[in-house]
Amino acid sequence: MSIIPSFFGSRRTNVFDPFSLDIWDHPFFNTSFSSVIPAGVRETLAFANAQIDWKETPEAHVFKADLPGLKKEEVKVELQEDKILQISGERTREKEEKNDKWHRVERSSGKFLRRFMLPENAKVDEVKAQMENGVLTVTVPKKEVKKPEVKAIDISAN
Repeated sequence: MSIIPSFFGSRRTNVFDPFSLDIWDHPFFNTSFSSVIPAGVRETLAFANAQIDWKETPEAHVFKADLPGLKKEEVKVELQEDKILQISGERTREKEEKNDKWHRVERSSGKFLRRFMLPENAKVDEVKAQMENGVLTVTVPKKEVKKPEVKAIDISAN
Protein backbone atom coordinates (compact mmCIF):
# COMPACT_ATOMS: atom_id res chain seq x y z
CA MET A 1 0.00 0.00 0.00
CA SER A 2 1.86 2.97 -1.22
CA ILE A 3 1.17 6.61 -1.78
CA ILE A 4 1.95 5.98 -5.46
CA PRO A 5 -0.70 4.08 -7.46
CA SER A 6 0.27 0.72 -8.93
CA PHE A 7 -0.25 0.52 -12.67
CA PHE A 8 2.58 -1.94 -13.15
CA GLY A 9 1.57 -5.44 -12.22
CA SER A 10 -0.46 -7.17 -9.59
CA ARG A 11 -0.09 -6.64 -5.86
CA ARG A 12 -1.48 -8.55 -2.96
CA THR A 13 -3.46 -5.78 -1.35
CA ASN A 14 -6.61 -5.28 0.58
CA VAL A 15 -8.66 -2.28 -0.52
CA PHE A 16 -10.00 -1.97 3.01
CA ASP A 17 -6.60 -2.09 4.73
CA PRO A 18 -6.82 0.49 7.54
CA PHE A 19 -3.05 1.08 7.40
CA SER A 20 -2.91 1.89 3.70
CA LEU A 21 -1.97 5.40 2.66
CA ASP A 22 -2.91 4.68 -0.92
CA ILE A 23 -6.20 6.09 -2.10
CA TRP A 24 -5.45 4.41 -5.44
CA ASP A 25 -5.75 0.88 -3.98
CA HIS A 26 -8.95 0.29 -5.85
CA PRO A 27 -9.40 -2.33 -8.60
CA PHE A 28 -10.37 0.42 -11.08
CA PHE A 29 -7.07 2.25 -10.63
CA ASN A 30 -4.94 -0.91 -10.56
CA THR A 31 -6.10 -2.25 -13.94
CA SER A 32 -7.79 0.39 -16.08
CA PHE A 33 -4.74 2.45 -16.99
CA SER A 34 -2.30 -0.41 -17.56
CA SER A 35 -3.72 -1.04 -21.04
CA VAL A 36 -2.94 2.52 -22.22
CA ILE A 37 0.69 2.45 -21.07
CA PRO A 38 2.95 0.90 -23.74
CA ALA A 39 4.67 -2.35 -22.71
CA GLY A 40 8.17 -0.87 -23.02
CA VAL A 41 7.28 2.02 -20.73
CA ARG A 42 5.71 -0.40 -18.20
CA GLU A 43 8.96 -2.42 -18.15
CA THR A 44 11.11 0.69 -17.71
CA LEU A 45 8.91 2.22 -15.02
CA ALA A 46 8.28 -0.99 -13.07
CA PHE A 47 11.12 -0.15 -10.71
CA ALA A 48 9.44 3.14 -9.88
CA ASN A 49 6.89 1.17 -7.87
CA ALA A 50 9.03 -1.37 -6.02
CA GLN A 51 7.12 -4.42 -4.83
CA ILE A 52 7.20 -4.78 -1.05
CA ASP A 53 5.70 -7.52 1.10
CA TRP A 54 4.48 -6.75 4.64
CA LYS A 55 3.82 -9.58 7.03
CA GLU A 56 2.97 -9.53 10.70
CA THR A 57 4.41 -12.14 13.04
CA PRO A 58 3.66 -12.45 16.76
CA GLU A 59 6.87 -10.48 17.46
CA ALA A 60 7.14 -7.93 14.65
CA HIS A 61 6.01 -6.35 11.39
CA VAL A 62 8.40 -7.45 8.62
CA PHE A 63 8.76 -5.62 5.29
CA LYS A 64 10.68 -7.25 2.42
CA ALA A 65 11.60 -5.49 -0.80
CA ASP A 66 13.31 -7.06 -3.79
CA LEU A 67 15.89 -4.51 -4.93
CA PRO A 68 18.27 -6.48 -7.16
CA GLY A 69 21.47 -4.70 -8.09
CA LEU A 70 21.13 -1.96 -5.48
CA LYS A 71 23.67 -1.33 -2.75
CA LYS A 72 22.56 -0.39 0.74
CA GLU A 73 23.95 3.11 0.13
CA GLU A 74 21.39 3.58 -2.67
CA VAL A 75 18.41 2.81 -0.41
CA LYS A 76 16.92 4.94 2.39
CA VAL A 77 14.71 3.70 5.21
CA GLU A 78 13.13 6.50 7.25
CA LEU A 79 10.47 7.02 9.89
CA GLN A 80 8.28 10.09 9.56
CA GLU A 81 6.30 11.43 12.50
CA ASP A 82 7.04 8.16 14.37
CA LYS A 83 4.28 6.39 12.45
CA ILE A 84 5.09 6.31 8.75
CA LEU A 85 7.76 3.96 7.41
CA GLN A 86 9.26 5.30 4.17
CA ILE A 87 11.45 3.19 1.88
CA SER A 88 13.03 4.94 -1.09
CA GLY A 89 15.95 4.71 -3.45
CA GLU A 90 17.18 5.02 -6.99
CA ARG A 91 18.80 2.79 -9.57
CA THR A 92 20.72 4.81 -12.15
CA ARG A 93 20.76 3.82 -15.77
CA GLU A 94 23.97 2.31 -17.08
CA LYS A 95 26.20 4.83 -18.80
CA GLU A 96 25.93 4.64 -22.59
CA GLU A 97 29.18 4.68 -24.51
CA LYS A 98 29.28 6.27 -27.94
CA ASN A 99 30.18 3.01 -29.71
CA ASP A 100 27.69 0.82 -27.82
CA LYS A 101 24.77 -0.66 -29.72
CA TRP A 102 21.94 -1.72 -27.42
CA HIS A 103 19.73 -4.56 -28.64
CA ARG A 104 17.43 -4.70 -25.64
CA VAL A 105 16.98 -2.80 -22.39
CA GLU A 106 14.89 -4.75 -19.87
CA ARG A 107 16.45 -3.85 -16.54
CA SER A 108 14.51 -1.02 -15.02
CA SER A 109 15.94 2.14 -13.56
CA GLY A 110 14.61 5.17 -11.76
CA LYS A 111 13.45 6.25 -8.34
CA PHE A 112 11.01 4.52 -6.05
CA LEU A 113 9.22 5.62 -2.92
CA ARG A 114 6.87 3.58 -0.75
CA ARG A 115 5.19 4.64 2.50
CA PHE A 116 3.43 2.52 5.09
CA MET A 117 1.37 3.69 8.06
CA LEU A 118 2.58 1.69 11.03
CA PRO A 119 0.01 0.40 13.51
CA GLU A 120 -0.13 1.58 17.12
CA ASN A 121 1.69 -1.52 18.40
CA ALA A 122 4.91 -0.72 16.50
CA LYS A 123 8.08 -0.06 18.52
CA VAL A 124 9.43 2.71 16.30
CA ASP A 125 12.55 3.15 18.45
CA GLU A 126 13.72 -0.38 17.61
CA VAL A 127 13.35 -0.54 13.81
CA LYS A 128 16.12 -2.51 12.06
CA ALA A 129 16.96 -2.73 8.36
CA GLN A 130 19.18 -5.26 6.61
CA MET A 131 20.16 -5.64 2.96
CA GLU A 132 21.33 -9.05 1.74
CA ASN A 133 21.54 -10.36 -1.83
CA GLY A 134 19.34 -7.57 -3.18
CA VAL A 135 16.59 -8.07 -0.61
CA LEU A 136 15.89 -5.31 1.91
CA THR A 137 14.32 -6.54 5.15
CA VAL A 138 12.93 -3.98 7.58
CA THR A 139 11.84 -5.34 10.95
CA VAL A 140 9.59 -3.28 13.21
CA PRO A 141 9.18 -5.00 16.60
CA LYS A 142 5.76 -4.97 18.22
CA LYS A 143 4.96 -3.71 21.69
CA GLU A 144 3.98 -6.42 24.11
CA VAL A 145 0.29 -6.51 24.73
CA LYS A 146 -0.32 -6.80 28.44
CA LYS A 147 -2.74 -9.55 29.18
CA PRO A 148 -5.45 -8.48 31.58
CA GLU A 149 -4.73 -9.61 35.09
CA VAL A 150 -7.13 -12.28 36.23
CA LYS A 151 -7.74 -12.56 39.94
CA ALA A 152 -9.47 -15.67 41.25
CA ILE A 153 -12.22 -15.05 43.80
CA ASP A 154 -12.95 -17.71 46.38
CA ILE A 155 -16.57 -18.74 46.62
CA SER A 156 -17.81 -19.26 50.16
CA ALA A 157 -20.64 -21.57 51.15
CA ASN A 158 -23.54 -20.28 53.27
